[in-house]
Amino acid sequence: MDTAPPPATPPTTTPSERARRKVATAAALASAVEWYDYFVFGIAAALVLGDLYFPSGSPSAGVLAAFATFAVGFLARPVGGIIAGQLGDKRGRKPMLVLALTLMGLATTGIGLLPTYETIGIAAPLLLVLFRVLQGIAVGAQWGGAMLMATEYAPEGKRGLYGSLVQLGVPIGVVTANTVFLAAGAFTDDAAFAAWGWRLPFLVGFLVLGLAWYIHTRVEETPEFKAAERALSQEEQSRARSPLRTILRRHLGTVFLAGGSFAVNTATFYIIITGVLDYATRELHMERSAVLTVSLCVSLTQLVLIPAAAALSDRIGRLRIYALGAAGLLLWAVPLFLLIDTASLLWLAVGTFVTSCFLSIMYGPQAALFAELFTAEMRYTGASLGYQIAAVFGGGLAPFVMVLLLETTGTSMAVSGYIMGLAVIALVSIKVLASRAAPR
Repeated sequence: MDTAPPPATPPTTTPSERARRKVATAAALASAVEWYDYFVFGIAAALVLGDLYFPSGSPSAGVLAAFATFAVGFLARPVGGIIAGQLGDKRGRKPMLVLALTLMGLATTGIGLLPTYETIGIAAPLLLVLFRVLQGIAVGAQWGGAMLMATEYAPEGKRGLYGSLVQLGVPIGVVTANTVFLAAGAFTDDAAFAAWGWRLPFLVGFLVLGLAWYIHTRVEETPEFKAAERALSQEEQSRARSPLRTILRRHLGTVFLAGGSFAVNTATFYIIITGVLDYATRELHMERSAVLTVSLCVSLTQLVLIPAAAALSDRIGRLRIYALGAAGLLLWAVPLFLLIDTASLLWLAVGTFVTSCFLSIMYGPQAALFAELFTAEMRYTGASLGYQIAAVFGGGLAPFVMVLLLETTGTSMAVSGYIMGLAVIALVSIKVLASRAAPR
């Protein structure tokens, strides 16, 4: 039976402000570079990967195949969350974060160096899927580690704000990925971009290994994890402790409610940064660079909105802010695509900007909300599973579902209906979480 977690064990020592800032900055940078590496694949899938790795007679079929590979990375994310969660709850947050960064750097560089179907045949798409799986495992392991490094170092009353620094990794990753792709497109013509220009954003991902080394050598484990370890009796420490088994036996309902509350956010996010990029350029015949620029500018606004929403959640409660964002997505789903279908760059910007505001309102307090659903000894596992379930059933499938709905129904209103359905699930999940009164 699902039960609310007992109060977390407080740390016995108080970190200095300098230590808090260093850890928060390292966690935010880790999140940013991980998401950059992850997002460049989504942009490339919308622009070039279908033709280069899944050649077919139909442009739609190639895009569907590329987006299916994009979704594979999401299917692998729970694997990373489970493995890193188990080890992170038993061995510490920092080692898993370092491992995740290293794996992501290697996988992203591998994609940038991968020959195309024309060069090595069927091995090309198979290796592309393999590297995408490794990316998925890495980002599934990373989020929990970075989020807990920030929130477990946070001072009293500022857990939401500190957690939002990790959440900022998403818009920073989107902005950086779009900027690098825009730069690659600006300095190459269409033929050169398809031949080698698209690879440059992937090769930049190799720099993540330097950050992994910095965190490994310069950042301490979180005081809250150390306190939880000390609180365990010698007998408990000697037993084979399994945070995953505890989650599955006692808190599985909370995990699914967390996932249900967040799926609409991650689905809508990937729809507007990858699905709309494909739809606007392939179906509405809008310029690639213009659409990328809109995505970049909209993501910049999230750098302000996410911490603002998180700070407000520290004052009035996580679930109130969270529910407001979900309700906004429900109401805005239809206007969003009515504006996009005008094929006007201005209305595309307006539609995605308003959507981004509601996404930010949800995303800001989400790290602290998920952290507060579980105690320190099982927090990495529980929070990661909730997040990655949402990623699989929301974000991973969203661009694929979008293309499929557009092809089968012929109307973008089907995509609006998809978003609205997920928003209803989110609001019901939030209502149940609120009735349990576990988070603030």
